[in-house]
Amino acid sequence: MDERVEALAEQDGWQAEGFAARVHYRGGDDYYSIEFYAPSECVLYWKVKGDGETAVPVGRDTVPDPLRDRIRQDLVEADVDPELESRSL
Repeated sequence: MDERVEALAEQDGWQAEGFAARVHYRGGDDYYSIEFYAPSECVLYWKVKGDGETAVPVGRDTVPDPLRDRIRQDLVEADVDPELESRSL
């Protein structure tokens, strides 16, 4: 497992899954699943529908700024470069 994924898994709410770390947050009235992928060094945002089972990827420009700020702070606390949050695939 990647050390950055392990460090994120130590943050509140984050879980490690192989080479990725995932956390769930609420942004406004919407629910999001956020994933950090170590091999591609990127963060992906998924909007979770009301059923809690269906998620669709969304562009970070549609994600509320306070939520993006929180993700960057989580990255900083895990000693992961926060600039990776804005990296495009």
